[in-house]
Amino acid sequence: MRIHMNFRPLSAALNPPATGGARPEDSKSFGSMLKESINEVNKYQLDADKAVEDLATGRNKNIHETMIAISQADLAFRMTMQVRNKVVDAYQEIMRMSV
Repeated sequence: MRIHMNFRPLSAALNPPATGGARPEDSKSFGSMLKESINEVNKYQLDADKAVEDLATGRNKNIHETMIAISQADLAFRMTMQVRNKVVDAYQEIMRMSV
């Protein structure tokens, strides 16, 4: 059995063309990507809060949906904290470098 794969997308990702420091038109800045990610995590938190409130008031009797919303919010928050920790570690490592 022979497996044929197309390696063009992989090689393009590993060897991007040199653009002289210019960013493509559709690329976003790190700050805007970070802001969008934090807003998405906040949305998960608000959705989980609403699901818990709906379950407590009897508007929603499905505990599974509530638990899924809570788990999604928890996972998103934990992931955000891990990214934050990595950014802080990288910053501290850069600050320890001698010039």
